[in-house]
Amino acid sequence: MTMEITVTVNGKAYTKDVAPNLLLVDFLHDTLGLTGTKSDGGSTSGVCTVLLNGISVKSSYILAVQADGAEVVTVEGLAQNGQLSTLQQAFWDSHAVQSGFSTPGMLLSLTDLLNRKPNPSEAEIRTWLEGVICRDTGYQHVIDAVKLVTAPR
Repeated sequence: MTMEITVTVNGKAYTKDVAPNLLLVDFLHDTLGLTGTKSDGGSTSGVCTVLLNGISVKSSYILAVQADGAEVVTVEGLAQNGQLSTLQQAFWDSHAVQSGFSTPGMLLSLTDLLNRKPNPSEAEIRTWLEGVICRDTGYQHVIDAVKLVTAPR
């Protein structure tokens, strides 16, 4: 048995038949080929983070059918017209890009934070990052990247 869903991902609408137990992470990665969204098999690391209707969520905890009618942004959708988002560029400039495994989750989680609070404190940034575990970083370069985005110009 399958169910038809329509989901807008990175600005493009997709209508697909999916199994009712298909996770959103698997829909994005395997069905749509958006490989920036990762699964760690249990979703404790936050590498599966996406924006669902503007809110950062772990896509391994959501069924694809629950995203029917929703807007999803993956890391591939952060860049526009070939230009990195301000946060993506700050990650690059601050040497915060670690691996392709955890960086996408960090970028999406922090995009949500910056949409909610344009000038977060370092403590708020660190608290927000608790949902994305990375073994490659001490997080300081990530903090520096967010500070670069929020610094007065």
